[in-house]
Amino acid sequence: MNDLHNRCLDTFPEWLRTLASDATELGALLASELPEEARRYVTGGLNYLFKSLDLIPDGIEDLGYLDDAFVLRVAAQMALRSPGADQVSVLSRLAGDAALISELLGKDYGRLERYVQGLTRGAARGRSVDEILTNAETRGAFLMELSGWSSGYAAPTFSRDEKNIIKLQSFLGAKLPQ
Repeated sequence: MNDLHNRCLDTFPEWLRTLASDATELGALLASELPEEARRYVTGGLNYLFKSLDLIPDGIEDLGYLDDAFVLRVAAQMALRSPGADQVSVLSRLAGDAALISELLGKDYGRLERYVQGLTRGAARGRSVDEILTNAETRGAFLMELSGWSSGYAAPTFSRDEKNIIKLQSFLGAKLPQ
């Protein structure tokens, strides 16, 4: 087993364990003084949690929520690039994790970035990013749903098996839009 796979197998279970708290911390930024561009990336990443057609379906054993963890980290990295967002600790922490995703996905990482960027123009459960950002009632309902999701989330297992890393790379390589 190579070093990269070992690091992923050590790290990904923690990302799955902290997914709900990561989402909650990011949700708190939606009503903050964070620049709109940064809030747009955060909102797109959070809205992804509610998409019915994920890159990896949530029910897939070991892998189902890793795409959600990846999307939040890439969204945080993109938000952090916005002027004025560099002092936000949750963004810095999650964006720092994106380097491992980039290393794992290699050439496919650019496709993941484009996918996450596209989420800023998307919608899930009838709520667009624009509506969440501009309408206080919609944002409140979204944050309540996010809170419910976070409190009901149970971290799935992630077996320390190199096959999971290979399956993850294959899934994302096949599902990410060209």
